[in-house]
Order: sequence, then C-alpha cells, then structure tokens
Amino acid sequence: MFNFASGPGMWPGEVLEQARNEWFDWDGTGMSVLEMPFTSDEFKSIARRARDDLQALLGLPENYRILFMQGGAYAHFALLAMNLMGKNACADYVQTGHWSNRAIIEAKRYGQVTIAASSKATGFDCIPAQSGWHLNPAAAYCHITSNETANGVQFHWTPDTGAVPLVADVTSDFLAREIDISRYGMVYASAQKNIGPAGLTLVIIREDLLDQAMDITPAVFNYGFQAKNDSRVNTQPTYSLYLASLIFAWILRQGGVATLESLNRQKSRKLYDLIDADDFYFCPVAEADRSLVNVCFYLREPALEARFLENAEQAGLIHLKGHGAAGGIRASLYNAMPVAGVEALTGFMQSFADTWRDRAPRTTGTAAR
Repeated sequence: MFNFASGPGMWPGEVLEQARNEWFDWDGTGMSVLEMPFTSDEFKSIARRARDDLQALLGLPENYRILFMQGGAYAHFALLAMNLMGKNACADYVQTGHWSNRAIIEAKRYGQVTIAASSKATGFDCIPAQSGWHLNPAAAYCHITSNETANGVQFHWTPDTGAVPLVADVTSDFLAREIDISRYGMVYASAQKNIGPAGLTLVIIREDLLDQAMDITPAVFNYGFQAKNDSRVNTQPTYSLYLASLIFAWILRQGGVATLESLNRQKSRKLYDLIDADDFYFCPVAEADRSLVNVCFYLREPALEARFLENAEQAGLIHLKGHGAAGGIRASLYNAMPVAGVEALTGFMQSFADTWRDRAPRTTGTAAR
C-alpha cells in the first residue's frame, strides 16, 4: 500500500519501528518519552538533539533561533502577524492559492494587509513573476506560501524583498528541498508533512525580529518570550518533538536534504511526464511552477474521477482525492514516499487510461478547470 495523503503524510518505516521499540523504555531510562517531564534532563537531551540535527540539515546561520511550538501553521497565520506587525501595522502578502488566501484572511485581523501579487484571476495556476509585484517598503514583512498543497504550485526561486523581511509558510515542502534560510526573516511549518506528527509547529526566526510582538499576543505564542525560554514557556508537545528528532536523524542518514530533493525531483518528474504525455489527464499549473511534493491533476472526463479513486484504492494507492477547494486528483510525494510508490501510481494511471479512454461517458466543459 502507498499512502499519497497530503497530511498527515506517509512515514519512513524504520522511524516507526524505532519509535515502537522505544515506546516503553527510551535509552534505558525505564520511561516512555510520553512520561517524561519536559523540564527533565532526559527530555532536554531529546530537544537539544532535535535542534542540533535541524541546524545541521539547514546550515542554519548563528543569528537564527529555532522554536518548537504548537498551534499548527493555521494558528501561526495569526500569530506571526501578532509577533511581527507590532512596529509596522502593515504587511505584504503574495496570493498563490488556498493556503496563502487563508493566511491573508487571518493577518487582516491585526493590521493592514496589501496583496502584493496574485494569481487568483487565472485560477492559481502559477507563481506571479516578481516583475509585477507591488511591494511596500514600509511593510513589516512580505509573506509567501512556498508550496500550495491544494493547488499544486510552488516557488522554485526566492523573492527579493529588499530590506523588508521575507516570511514563508514552508509547511509542505520543508526539508523536501534545500532553501537558503539566510534569505528569509522567518519560516514556519506545521509538522505533519515531512517533519513529524500533527501537533508540533516549527518557527525559525532571525533574532532581530524577536521582541516586537503586540501586547495582545499570548505569552505562550510570543516568539521573543519563547526564544528567551528555549521554547519551554509552556509544556512542549513532547512526543511530537521526539518523533521529529527521529525524522531529522533519518534525513541525515539518507544524506541530507539535497539527497531527498534529488529523489523528490525524480518522483515528480515521472508523474508529470505521464500526465503531459497522455491527453487522458492534464495539469493546469504552469510547468515552471509545478510542485515537487503535491502533484495536482485532473481527468479530461470528470465523470471518471470517482471510478479512478475507487480503483486506485483497490490497487493499494490511497488518499488521492484532491483538496475540496480544487477537486481533481492529488498525489503527495513527501520524503517518505519511495520511487516504487510513484511507479505503482503511474502504472495504474496508464492502465486506467487504456481501459477507459474510449469508453467514458462524454460531458461538456472537460478541457480545462
């Protein structure tokens, strides 16, 4: 069975086995991690290892802080505004799909939001060229969503926002490809794609952006306060953080983020090549902006989508239904998805197309969505 869910996503088998083996007794302590006080030396060592491994994976500059927090990325749509709009009550946002739009809605509760660029008019089928962006030099930050899971578009370049800090929601492609953190003022990600289980959220922030939160910001969600207290203002999501530490160690054993990025490019290319070569399927996203990790596509004949999903599940290919906001089919190819999973999917897709190409009931309006 291959799980193509967009999140929580597929896990590496060896990581699950390690967690199972350590369930009752972590490192000879006689305790499960579930039982450890978050202030204990044992758990502090787990958190320290997680931080050190993540710093190594990212090549993190010394003037950045890693915060292990809660709330999910959706909560941080509001929390980043509370934390960064304190001095300049305005921010720029680039609207590229479902999740960047949600981020815009939340940020508007706390200050003036300007949409610096948008692909809404064309159905969120591309990343707007920066030559058309309208940036405010007085903005507290400029926000992007690096990868839109619902729409299948992804930034394959880093915007230049000048002196205005660039902030990115990197939830769905974090650790799936290399990024230069030094180009960003802050990135944040909920864990359930490539980091760990739902419940943990990472915030990586440049130190000069700390300590400017609005007075209304709760203490447990104040980035500066959490940084001063080593992410221990409140009880941490201990088991989620432990599992993330196992994932970080697993990525290092694979050869690091660059190795996984190469595999992710190979996986997505196999799938896009089939989609583009067979008129039975189509992907509306501009080729230069297609996601490496969330391949979103459609059948030319929408009436066959339910049958496609049913037959795929019977073949052991599960959770391929597209996001409710976009429909269609979505194959999420996160780090734990092996090449064999993509080969199984493309084989099924070819067989399904050969079977139904001339048998499908025809409807109108199927050439594009």
